[in-house]
Amino acid sequence: MGYRSYVAVGDSFTEGLNDPGPAGTTGFRGWADRVAERLAQLEPGFRYANLAVRGKLIDQIIEDQVPRAVELRPDLVSLCAGGNDLLRPGSDPDRMAKTLAAAVRDLRATGAEVVLFTGVDPRDIPIMRRARGKFAVFYLHVRSISDLYGCRLIDQWSMQGLRDWRAWSEDRLHMNAEGHRLVAAKVLDVLGVPIDDDWRKTWPPREWADPRARRREDARWLREHLGPWIGRRLRGRSSGDGLDPKRPDLTPLPPPPA
Repeated sequence: MGYRSYVAVGDSFTEGLNDPGPAGTTGFRGWADRVAERLAQLEPGFRYANLAVRGKLIDQIIEDQVPRAVELRPDLVSLCAGGNDLLRPGSDPDRMAKTLAAAVRDLRATGAEVVLFTGVDPRDIPIMRRARGKFAVFYLHVRSISDLYGCRLIDQWSMQGLRDWRAWSEDRLHMNAEGHRLVAAKVLDVLGVPIDDDWRKTWPPREWADPRARRREDARWLREHLGPWIGRRLRGRSSGDGLDPKRPDLTPLPPPPA
């Protein structure tokens, strides 16, 4: 089956932070753009919308983005939500799952193919490690929802290539270009789309010549990334406040820059 239209729904992960766009463009690319670019190669007249906005919570995504995706009635929808909620104290993975299930039901009722995601195992990420059990409960729910409604599931928990920091940007919360490339390859593989890329990456060993260099890197991360992130949460602010989706309508992809 060729997909003629695709709508991506979610937060910063789907928006594409921190995967810079091609030379001559502004903004971020990300795994969803990479998937759309491949689908456009295979289907004349292919159209793509990306409704994702960084920092959004699951209720905001379901309220603001899912109705628009239903309205657009694409052949394919990707939905990834909940990561920002799970980072917050007091979030309830069972309630989140009920919210997600209702959204998936609405999307599937349009006849669209729906792609869902588990997250990466957070055991190697300092600010997430203590909440690992809560992450696991929610992602088990995601697997169940996927099975119940006949969705395609992208299991990032099992992607060993994403457990290496070289797949992540300096903030350790968002993937870099290599991480987004791996996810795009996984999505296309699960969709049965022929690709020349492989998501099964094995990184060469990384050696730290000086343990002090690693400690300095950790200290810089705390100062430049974790501190500001905590500050925004304490002020009730989000990195996505005031931002609009980068591709709010189903439109053809522009040709790549020369």
